[in-house]
Amino acid sequence: MTTREFSILIVGIGGLGVPAACTLARDGARRLTLVDPDPIDLSNLARQVIFTTDDLGTPKVVAAARWISAKFPDCAVETHTTSLDSSNAARLIARHDFIIDATDSPVAKFLINDVCLDSRTPFVYGGVIGMTGQAMSVIPGATACLRCVFENAPDETEIASCREAGILGPVAGAIGAMQAAEAMRASRAEELALTGKILTYDAAANARVRLTPISPRRGCICGASKSQPSRTSSTSRTLPVARP
Repeated sequence: MTTREFSILIVGIGGLGVPAACTLARDGARRLTLVDPDPIDLSNLARQVIFTTDDLGTPKVVAAARWISAKFPDCAVETHTTSLDSSNAARLIARHDFIIDATDSPVAKFLINDVCLDSRTPFVYGGVIGMTGQAMSVIPGATACLRCVFENAPDETEIASCREAGILGPVAGAIGAMQAAEAMRASRAEELALTGKILTYDAAANARVRLTPISPRRGCICGASKSQPSRTSSTSRTLPVARP
């Protein structure tokens, strides 16, 4: 499969999804699908710099596709002004070669994880809270998945706390660009850089980037532990989310 034929689905066109989509188009991706239900509002403009006041009220996927098409006409962009949920996730994911999880919904993140495991579709998780972001790639059946790290989605109290913390735009931009880089590696049939480990980027720390090895969890639904020796993983159990 060539890069031109390789199709990438981005779920969430916000703090992570916008820089991921722009980086992919700039780096030569040719088939993108954007999924997000929300229109652009004033609070988005500080973080999602491709949007302007003229875009207010326009669906994010429509404005992002218009910007990409104007700058990178060789990149075909398909849009879906909807949430990814149990009614459409299997159909949308099955049509693509790689998935970028750029959503701010923990429920959607675990849905992406589980559907990708079922369809054997590789994906990259990303999340941001405050000045910290994380990213991890998953090759179903071969490497640790999201449930190996977090096991279950956080409860509503944890979700509300994460969203109240907000995010730092440049951190989201860095994580989104890292997700795009993983997608481009996949399009070239190269080894992914973030499998078997979770990258944590902390803009407030001196050592800003940390890579923590992640082994498949015995008994996880991904089944990856059957092909690898069991080791103890040490990582944060907080699931960051990225605000739209």
